[in-house]
Amino acid sequence: MHGNFFDIGINLTHESFEFDYKKVLEKAFANNINKICLTGTSILDSERCLEIAKEFEKNLITTVGIHPHNADSFDESTKFKIFELAKSSLVRAIGETGLDFNRNFSSKKNQIKSFIDHIEIANKVNLPLFLHQRDAHKDFMNCVSNEEILTKGVVHCFTGSVSELYDYLDHDLYIGITGWLCDPKRGKSLEHVIPKIPLEKLMIETDSPYLLPKNIKVKNKRNEPYLLPVIFNKICSLRNESNEVIQNQIYENSMNFFNLNE
Repeated sequence: MHGNFFDIGINLTHESFEFDYKKVLEKAFANNINKICLTGTSILDSERCLEIAKEFEKNLITTVGIHPHNADSFDESTKFKIFELAKSSLVRAIGETGLDFNRNFSSKKNQIKSFIDHIEIANKVNLPLFLHQRDAHKDFMNCVSNEEILTKGVVHCFTGSVSELYDYLDHDLYIGITGWLCDPKRGKSLEHVIPKIPLEKLMIETDSPYLLPKNIKVKNKRNEPYLLPVIFNKICSLRNESNEVIQNQIYENSMNFFNLNE
């Protein structure tokens, strides 16, 4: 057993990490989190993610894209910049993209347009998609069905139902699980879904600094990638395979998803 973990999504450019992001990463590496993907949510943010990934290129990769919250700012120049950033070998996915009708920080129309354009970009540059869906499952599935995804995709921070899970699996999408699962109230319904995720489609992420697992106490209430094993242990408690088999498969899934085994 290699004992390694891969955190497929952290928001390291969040202001709470501004002064200690290097320490945060070093603590993660010391705890066997040896691969981490940084999440890009705007052009500026994606550029910063790439700068940080260059500092730790043995361990870090990044996504580039526009979060649905920021879709109102998406235009042709944004598209061009994503194409330019995607030329870096450290950029391993397009996103975070998708739909968020929970808060509607950007209009539904602009979110859908941005999402469709991200799918087209990913298809053209042959990179996987890092996907977000909240309170928008029907429209999300319409986009996925109408715009064929020619690469791979992961629905990150999955919190949905069994039927939503099967919709995603029907489109060959991977599933990313966060500390939401460790919340005794909010994560309860997700517990029934975890055993139904095919092991070869499962990945894990902290989504730091958000979604701190509720079953642990940390001083500043900030989630960090070193806590990834907390999510892993919870998943193991809900599945029949051995911890070793689950850990090895999740790690392999993540390496394959981001095309890091080539």
